[in-house]
Amino acid sequence: MTITEATTERARPEPIRAVPVRHPGRWLAVAVLAVLTAMFVHMLVTNDAFQWAFMVDNMFRPPIIEGLVRGTVVMTICAMLLGVTLGVVIAVMRLSDNPILRAVAWLYTWFFRAVPRLVLLAVFGNLGILWSRIEFGVPFDTQIGRLFGIDNLELRAFGFTSRDVLTGFMAGLLGLALSEAAYMAEIVRAGIQSVEGGQAEAATALGMSRGQTLRRVVLPQAMRVIIPPTGNETIAMLKDTSLLLYVPVSMELFFQLDAVGKRTFQIFPMYVAACLWYLLLTSVLLVGQYFLERHFSRGYGQQARARMKLRGFAAEQGGGGGGTGAVG
Repeated sequence: MTITEATTERARPEPIRAVPVRHPGRWLAVAVLAVLTAMFVHMLVTNDAFQWAFMVDNMFRPPIIEGLVRGTVVMTICAMLLGVTLGVVIAVMRLSDNPILRAVAWLYTWFFRAVPRLVLLAVFGNLGILWSRIEFGVPFDTQIGRLFGIDNLELRAFGFTSRDVLTGFMAGLLGLALSEAAYMAEIVRAGIQSVEGGQAEAATALGMSRGQTLRRVVLPQAMRVIIPPTGNETIAMLKDTSLLLYVPVSMELFFQLDAVGKRTFQIFPMYVAACLWYLLLTSVLLVGQYFLERHFSRGYGQQARARMKLRGFAAEQGGGGGGTGAVG
């Protein structure tokens, strides 16, 4: 063996002996969580206060299912449709160049975001105190008649008593929808402002009106920002339908469950049943929100970058070979 070979052999590094990093804190946390989970499951199984048989026997009765559909699902859909529609209008008003429209939109969002929904529903449930009858016609007709010396002047086309219109369902719908519109206005405004100003300028240069630009260019791009908080608002609205108990709306899920609990003196099992129902409905909404977010997020993120790289690779291959490469 030569001197050079011996030097090379001695200079060769030894194999690295990798020692995994210990994480005793993680295993301790897992052990604590496992014990807590076992204790929770044991409580669910052994505690007689849950009354599982009684709960399952009563939580699927026809009045409760009807309250689930009419008072919870239908109310959530109607309130969100009205809230989103009015919220878009309020958001456009907030972004308007007209200072009066901006001021009115700001006052609306200020008021309905400041008043708690429970208080708002209680107020709307008692609006019949303000107006016993609602009529349509010339405003201030009686005052105008007195100004010209005509007593009891009435220039009204038609009317109806407030009790016929401001039912519990309608009062609850107005309270929830008007409150939701204030929050949706801020969400939509943030989504519109997230779109680059050059998009609207390009649409205007193509001859689109402001309304067409908003519908066809701005809002479709803003949906990526609008959808996640709107999903959260929908879930919050689903849970806030339980506040209709204070309007009161009798045909509502929590109202019916609470009535069964008080009638049978088994209140806690019915409250647990309400938790299970809301967990189920919220899980369904979460699945729908996931697919909506994935749909409106096309063109953004890692998938978009992967498509751009693939298109660039295809263009290089097509250019280098003298042909044309295209990726759909």
